[in-house]
Amino acid sequence: MKSTSLCFRKVKNDCLRFITSQETSTEKFKNKEKMIKSFLIPICFWIAKKANKKKPYIVGLAGGQGTGKTTISSIIKIVLEKYFKLNVFKISIDDFYKTRKERINLSKKIHPMLMTRGVPGTHDIKMMLEFFKKTKVKSFKKMKIPNFNKAIDDRSPKKNWYSINQQPDIIIFEGWCVGARAEINKTLKKPINFLEKTNDHNLLWRKHVNQQLKTKYKKLYSQLNCMIYLKAKNFSLLQKWRLKQEKKLWLKTKKKSRHKIMSKGDVINFMQTYQRITQNMFKNMPKYASIILNLNDNHQIKSAVYKTK
Repeated sequence: MKSTSLCFRKVKNDCLRFITSQETSTEKFKNKEKMIKSFLIPICFWIAKKANKKKPYIVGLAGGQGTGKTTISSIIKIVLEKYFKLNVFKISIDDFYKTRKERINLSKKIHPMLMTRGVPGTHDIKMMLEFFKKTKVKSFKKMKIPNFNKAIDDRSPKKNWYSINQQPDIIIFEGWCVGARAEINKTLKKPINFLEKTNDHNLLWRKHVNQQLKTKYKKLYSQLNCMIYLKAKNFSLLQKWRLKQEKKLWLKTKKKSRHKIMSKGDVINFMQTYQRITQNMFKNMPKYASIILNLNDNHQIKSAVYKTK
């Protein structure tokens, strides 16, 4: 307890400064000090204890859209760097989306719904595996990692990519479907929303996405050393949070970006492509995640469950 308090004193200003940068005039974070001290600092102690200086310790962090993955992973990074003096690199699976051109080809070759970024099959797996491989070699060499620009729905030019100049002690790999597992083919038959019913009546899209999880993504996720899961109560709550997130994104970028706010209908349609895997994760992730952070209706962490391995 004493060490948690000491850590909190050292990182408090940096963490609160970051949280303030994520707020808007109408959307303020509540109970931020409790979130940092009671939940996120203990997670950092848990990670730091497992870190192996010889090669990066890879932390997977997942949660449905709007659960706060970016905020939580950023605070964990601040604490691990400031208090534990670890070199942390944080990256989102979103940055490894296939280019717009590649997704156009996928949509023509396999299914039109693969034009929409998000689901397994729309990321560059080869690039991600290469990234993990290169970070683990003893003779580490500087590397560049892609940066995806959602405002233009395409990869940023190479000059704007992330640079990794030294071998990380910790890699935080976050994303809505990180750690997701395939479902059995039998459960794919019944459509779970309007989009599946009308746009995927022959099951081609569902089967392709599930097959990706069963093969390439399984190989990718086997690279993770642990898994943190942000668990919301249900899918409709995620839709509500995602709508808030979209509005916030628009407020923050409207002066300097081409980002157009999605309408409520657009967000709901977009999220229907995520629904099947998200609901599957609600059900199964708690069985195999290392740490489950249960979120309440107000978007706050109400409890943390650590799985002993």
